[in-house]
Amino acid sequence: MVLEIDNIELYFKDKHILNGIYLRAETGKITSILGRNGSGKSSLINIAFGTLKAKYCNIRIDKKPLIKKLYLTKRAAFLPQFHYTPNHSKIISIFNLFNVKWNNFIENFPEFSNLKHSKFNKLSGGQRRIIEIYLILKKTSEIIFLDEPFSNISPLYIEKIKSLLEIEKKQKVIILTDHNYEVVIDISDEIYLLKNGCTKLIKNINELEDYNYLIPGTLN
Repeated sequence: MVLEIDNIELYFKDKHILNGIYLRAETGKITSILGRNGSGKSSLINIAFGTLKAKYCNIRIDKKPLIKKLYLTKRAAFLPQFHYTPNHSKIISIFNLFNVKWNNFIENFPEFSNLKHSKFNKLSGGQRRIIEIYLILKKTSEIIFLDEPFSNISPLYIEKIKSLLEIEKKQKVIILTDHNYEVVIDISDEIYLLKNGCTKLIKNINELEDYNYLIPGTLN
C-alpha cells in the first residue's frame, strides 16, 4: 500500500502553517517527519488522519483519492501526544476493547504482568505511554500515525518499541514524528524535514545540518 499526502495547505487565522505539503509512505517502511517546534508536524498528521481540516488537502491510497476521512474507517489508527486511554478503566478492559492479546504484550513486557487489573491513572506516564503505543501498533489497521511515541520513554523501552516497529512495518504503513532525532534517524526508512511550511525528503542525513535542523557537527 502507498499513502500519499499531497498539496496540503493550512492556515491558522492569517498565519500560513503548511504550504503545498507532499509526503509519501508505504507498507514495509517507517516514514518519519522531523521539524522544529511549531513547524506543523502534528497538524500534518492530524490532517492525514482526518481530525483537522486543511484549506486544501489531497490524500491518495494506491493512487486513488481518499473520499472518506481515515479516522472514520478501520484502516488507520492514531497515537496522539496526549494519553487517550480512560483514567479509570482497567488495563485488561482496554486490551479487550482493542482486541489485542494481553499475553502477547506480557511476552514483550513481562514487568507489566502484575498490572493487568490496574487502572490507567495508577500508572506512571511512561508505563501508560508504552501500553498506548502497543495497543495502536497491534490494531488491525493498515496505516499507523504516531505523534511523539518516544516521549517520556526510557532507553530500554525505546529499544523494545523500535523492535515492535520493525515487525509491524512489514504489513503496515507507519508515519511518525518525534523530537528524539537520534531514534528517528535510526528507525526510519524515509525522513521528511518540515521547514517553512514545506516538506523536504532527506536523501542524506547530513542534509539535516545543511537545512539547520541540527547544529553543524551534531552528526559527526
